Amino acid sequence: MKDSYTAPPKTRIGHVHLKVSDLDKALEFYRDLLGFELTTMYGDQAAFLSAGGYHHHIGLNTWHSKDQSPAPRNSPGLYHTAFLYPSRKDLAIILKRLIDKGYTIGGASDHGVSEAIYLQDPDGNGVELYRDRPKENWEYSEDGSINMVTKPLDLKGLLKELDE
Repeated sequence: MKDSYTAPPKTRIGHVHLKVSDLDKALEFYRDLLGFELTTMYGDQAAFLSAGGYHHHIGLNTWHSKDQSPAPRNSPGLYHTAFLYPSRKDLAIILKRLIDKGYTIGGASDHGVSEAIYLQDPDGNGVELYRDRPKENWEYSEDGSINMVTKPLDLKGLLKELDE
């Protein structure tokens, strides 16, 4: 028999905590490239970063991973972390920053409900930068499930947001 409990509607993922091999390289990516603010350092082994003054959205540590190789791609583990941007223009701004800095973008998809840019951090962890479309624009199947797709994202169209 299936348990009928469901998580409360306002439950959210509060933060992600990643094992990294080199804290300085991880900080260069999450702080210097993506723009998260450093809120706390635990010596030279851990750092906590946030957006907008929260205590932390991202934890980084080398407690069990200093100078280690990335986790194998074809094994169980984290697929990616996803950072939700508040607007399409904000997503365009980070896209332009990635392009200007010459950072490799692994992919970009239009999922119908969202638009997403995919890349990897220095340890090979997948990172998704995305924005949701307004919920009233989402499409649903007859059974009530959300119709999600994976189509190429029009990056040139996204960058036109910067002209407005």
